[in-house]
Formats: sequence, C-alpha cells, structure tokens
Amino acid sequence: MYERLINIIKSVGRPKVLLVGDFMLDHYVYGDIDRISPEAPVMVLNVRQRQEQPGGSGSVATALAALEAEVACVGVVGADTVGERLKHLLGEVPQIQIEGLSTVSDRPTTLKQRVIGLAQHRHRQQLIRIDEENSEPIEEAIRQKILAMLPKWLDWCDVVCLEDYDKGVLCNGFCQQLIGQAREGGKKVIVDPAAIGDYERYRGAWLIKPNRRELTMASGQPLEESGQWQAAAAQLAEDFQIDHVVLTLDKEGAFLYQRESGLAEPVPTQARSVYDVTGAGDMVLALLGLLIGGDCRGIEPPRLGEVVYLANVAGGLEVERFGSVGLSRQEIMEELSRQRRVKSGKLRNVEGLLQDLRWHRQQALKVVFTNGCFDILHPGHIHLLSFAKEQGDILVVAINSDRSVRSLKGPSRPILKQQDRAALLSALEVVDYVIIFDELDPLGLIRQISPDVLVKGSDWTGAVVGQEWVEAHGGKVVLMPLVEGRSTTNIINQVIERHGNGSVNSAPPKNNPA
Repeated sequence: MYERLINIIKSVGRPKVLLVGDFMLDHYVYGDIDRISPEAPVMVLNVRQRQEQPGGSGSVATALAALEAEVACVGVVGADTVGERLKHLLGEVPQIQIEGLSTVSDRPTTLKQRVIGLAQHRHRQQLIRIDEENSEPIEEAIRQKILAMLPKWLDWCDVVCLEDYDKGVLCNGFCQQLIGQAREGGKKVIVDPAAIGDYERYRGAWLIKPNRRELTMASGQPLEESGQWQAAAAQLAEDFQIDHVVLTLDKEGAFLYQRESGLAEPVPTQARSVYDVTGAGDMVLALLGLLIGGDCRGIEPPRLGEVVYLANVAGGLEVERFGSVGLSRQEIMEELSRQRRVKSGKLRNVEGLLQDLRWHRQQALKVVFTNGCFDILHPGHIHLLSFAKEQGDILVVAINSDRSVRSLKGPSRPILKQQDRAALLSALEVVDYVIIFDELDPLGLIRQISPDVLVKGSDWTGAVVGQEWVEAHGGKVVLMPLVEGRSTTNIINQVIERHGNGSVNSAPPKNNPA
C-alpha cells in the first residue's frame, strides 16, 4: 500500500491548476507577554517579529506551488498597499501566475492579523485575530471580466479548484457559471466550500470537501457517526448534482461518497499532535488538486480513495505546524515511509531491508550502519545510536543473533534474547531499521547494504570490519568517542558483585564492543 502511495506522489507530474476564490493577506505579530498594562487589566505584548504570507486562496496557491504544480490565480484584491503586498508575495513564486487577480477600488484586500504570544519566548499561542474585509458580492463588472478571461484559463488548466471563504468572489450565480463553463470544457471542479447553509452555488461540481461543521450547517443534520455521515453526504450529492463528496473529520479521518456508484468509504488517518489547524483545509484542497489534475505516468491511475488518503496525510502534517506552511512532496513521501515502518515494525530480513533502502536512496537519503550485541540497553548504547543517526538520514542497526553472541561473549550471554533486543532498539526514535545477523561479524551484511556511513565505537582495535568495502564504494567510517565505564559487561559485573555471585563470563571486546 505505502509503496504505491509513494509512487503516486513521485509520478503525478506538474499539473496546471486554475484556482478561483478569496485571496487574502495573513499578517502575524509575534511577541512576549510579561506584564499587565497599568492603564487597564490587559496584557502587554512586546513585539519581537512580524511576518506576512498569502492567506485564504493564496495559501492554497503557495501550497500547490510547493507541491510542484503550476497555478493561475483568479480573484480580486483592493487598490491598496495590502493588495500590492499580496500580489508581490504571490508573484515572486515562479509557478504562480497572478494576471487573473483583478484590482478593484471600492473594496479592501482582505487582511487577517493574528497576534501571537510567545510563551517562554518559544511556544506560540494565538491571542486574537483582527480582520479587515468586505464580504459583499463582487460587482457585476468584475464578474464579467473574470468570465471573459475564463475560456483562456480553462484551455490552459488541467483542473479547477474553488476556495470559498464567503468573502464575495464565489457568490451565487457567478459560482454556478464558473462550474458550468468548466464542465462544458471537460474540466473537473473541486470545491472547498464556505461555512454557509445553502450549497446551491456549488451545483454541478465534480467534488466538494466540506468539514464536519460545514456539512452540519449545510445538511441541518447531526454528524456523529458513519451512518449520519453517509446520509448527509448522499443527500448533498443528490440535491446539488455533485459527483463526489469528501467529508473531512479531523482525528476520525475522512469519508468519501460517490454519487454514481453509491459507494461510501471511510478513509482512516493517523493520530496527530494538533498544534495549529490554520491551513489544514487549504493543504487538503492543494493535494486534491495536484492528484486529480495530475497525470501519473507509468503506474495505474490512483483511485479516489487513495487520493483522499494522501490529502488527509498532508492535512495531518499541516496541523502539526504553526501557521499555514507549504509541504513538499518529499515531506509527504517521508511521512508515508514513516507510517510504513510503524505499521510493519522496524525489524527486517535482508530482502525487506534492501528493498526499503533502495527507495530511500532514490530520495537521496544517506544510509548509516552500526552493529553490536546491544545486550541490556544502556546509556552508552543510546549515545552511540544518537551519534550514528547524526551522521546521516536512515539508521540501520544490525544485532548479533543469540548464537553469535554466545560465541563472542561466552555461554552466559546474551542476557536478553534477540527478539527482545530487537524490540527495545525498535522503540528508539533514532533507529529506523533493525536486522539480526547470525555470523560472528557483519561483513557479509555490510557488503549487501553498502552503507554511506559505517559507525563504530572508538575503542575498536585494528581495522573496522567492513571499512575497506565501505570506503571502496564511496562511503566513510566514523568512530564515536565512548563514554567511560558504559558497557553491558560492566553493568552485569556490578549487579553480580552486589549480590556476591561471582563474575559474568565475557570475552575481550575486540570483535563486538556493544
């Protein structure tokens, strides 16, 4: 499953997306709060930083650009400095075209100012948002101007995305004209709807993606369980002749309904630490636009359920960040790879490990290898593994089998069986893969893996096993300074000494110090 999803992201191409909606400027004011004003019982913010970025549909545009799509923006901005600043920010991104942003003199550019407190100078917490906007429907002359440009943009694009914040651009009648012309031109229309009660303006869209609150408003129904989700989505699709409904359900994932087939499909998600929901819906729309507009050459076209799953992955990554931050394809593929490791575990056989490493190398990631017995995990091991992870991107830890540990350390070792040692190492965040080898040294395994970096402790005497092979194939060997007195043998001897039972059998550490 995950390999296919990764291939979909890799092969989707660079679709051309026509993006119509409400373009805004987001202005962030960051500061520390360390006192109450003597003038009134209010907090005093000492400003430390200001930041501006495109918001609303502008956030979708920059997200699409970060995903390597081309974007044509259609909407309005005011004849003001905010509008000029917004157009500058969008226009400096090479993949974004802004000719379709019409400047109007009788309404301001929508501006959202967020005041952010920095608890302990680091942790961000939004304190208040200040909006400046005019949400009245745009003038008829502006509508006609946009409609006159539409045929050119429809010939150019692969898919149409409508991002509606109910700020006056995608108003009733006009929005229906946009959808109608797009359908006549054979273009799919994807809608991120506003929080409104009447979805008539979206009639005829190919796909619509309300969240739980938005669909509750539109349907007038409670949405607490899957039966209610399906009923509301089916009714919405039928009432407004919408082909597909994607209901996003935050921690519960998403729900996909397809009108023609009546197929209802829950789409799972991963549990997330929610830091800020700003931009999550924009990121989901951007992924939908990328994958529905793209052409996945060389592989079977993605099913809509797969598209929705990938969009949910992107939205989940977005909520773990503060503000609206674009994601790259690489970040999404790395998250899919992480999910695959979590689901299948980190312990691999040789064949499975080599398959995973081939994919990592296609992403230009550096593979690090270290090995040892790792019997009774202790701080010295943690120090070694953390050091090893710092040398590259993917850390492979090879551990001796029980049989080879006995050959190296004596009949009383290992204390922990190989599966237990593998489980402990797998629980460490710095470790990406664990593999068990039965030989006395890992040379054969090193030749198969050909790591970019081979890490060993600095107490190793003589040539490091595998060093000649690694260096001959363009890699390097790094020796880690050891922490004095941190070894499994020392720990075992201390335990035995305290209990008066003699000493543990141990061979010299030359062949395997861990």
